[in-house]
Amino acid sequence: MKGADFENKPLLTRREREVFELLIQDHTTKEIADKLFISEKTVRNHISNTMQKLGVKGRSQAVIELIRLGELQI
Repeated sequence: MKGADFENKPLLTRREREVFELLIQDHTTKEIADKLFISEKTVRNHISNTMQKLGVKGRSQAVIELIRLGELQI
């Protein structure tokens, strides 16, 4: 049963999804931070954490992979 629960767990946290949705709208790190009322460092941390989850090396690769996995839509 635990395996089935794990499979249903979303890949991104709510905040990571918000960050990437703004990122694909061409917002800068500062603009994202301002819109979400968080620091620029926190925005970078969310992006970095997502990149680690996906096993990719850059933001653009992360976006492509998230779209491929159906986690983001453009």
